[in-house]
Amino acid sequence: MDTINIGVLAKAALEEAMRERGHANVLIAGRTGVGKSTLINSIFQGNFATTGQGRPVTQNTREIIKEGIPLSIFDTRGLEMADFASTMASLKAFIADRHNDRDEKKHIHVAWVCIMEDLRRVEEAETALAAMLADFMPVVAVITKARLDQGFRAEVQRLLPQAKNVVRVRALPEELDDEHCLPPMGLVELVQLTMELFPEGHKRAFVAAQKADLALKRQRSHLIVGTAAASAAGIGATPIPFADAALIVPIQIGMVAGITATYGLPFSEGFLTSLVASTVGGAAATLSGRALVGGLLKFIPGFGSIVGGAISAATAAAITTAFGEAYIATLDRLFAKHGGEPPEPQEVLDEVRKRFQK
Repeated sequence: MDTINIGVLAKAALEEAMRERGHANVLIAGRTGVGKSTLINSIFQGNFATTGQGRPVTQNTREIIKEGIPLSIFDTRGLEMADFASTMASLKAFIADRHNDRDEKKHIHVAWVCIMEDLRRVEEAETALAAMLADFMPVVAVITKARLDQGFRAEVQRLLPQAKNVVRVRALPEELDDEHCLPPMGLVELVQLTMELFPEGHKRAFVAAQKADLALKRQRSHLIVGTAAASAAGIGATPIPFADAALIVPIQIGMVAGITATYGLPFSEGFLTSLVASTVGGAAATLSGRALVGGLLKFIPGFGSIVGGAISAATAAAITTAFGEAYIATLDRLFAKHGGEPPEPQEVLDEVRKRFQK
């Protein structure tokens, strides 16, 4: 299979992976100063709240998006305003309109209602907002700038009974007067809870957009590798001499595209083409003897065909699994190195080749 064909397959696979990934919509509400922007930037890739593009969707709500990240944040303000009733009415109308849209990508999937722990109180506006939102989506109460609970979490649970759960978070490390430093907390728990509440068709988008829990990206990517390896083994076992490669390479390209989308990488089909052509090609050469034997045995009717298929199936699954797991290990290390943010394409190529050669 030549490079041009691989490029065409890579483009199609990447487009399909992006379609299957879906789009995540999260509404975040809270009083001024509660720390919403800090929370958003700590959980999602790309310094999202600071560098994303915002547009108003109601008088006091704006949608924030950023190219390459499958996420929309709906930032709702005005909880402390005197005319909160009108703010609530326009927000409810907007949410209901999105909720009734046939396109699930338009729905708002989860809401975070943020309450600052230092205030030690829940306002009537926050209670009313949580109740209204719960009619359309799962609601999570998020206690921000957490330092000392003193029963406040239980109080929030009591006053916001519609919330699926209450999570205490500290988005940034905080140095106290006695020089003790409080590390970030609760971010992974908030991400995991939110992911569970997302509709199945859009979980991958949320996993891709977030950076607080790399294990979620890794777990879902392992599933993609397992599925691809099983498909490759099935093709390798077919009694058609030397037909495997033309059918297995598209599976491997689709696998890489799926992992790329799950990690939230903005890489192009050119990157996938280079990765598959150089890495899988080199690996196939090292196993060519075994693969050749499997292909030749398929010419022998009966037993030879069965044995040959078994050998080719094992080879196809081994190459596919090794490639997928090397790619996951590479992305996992580089994302951790960069604090959850995507690495550069060349850095990924160099690292995955090194790992795969081992």
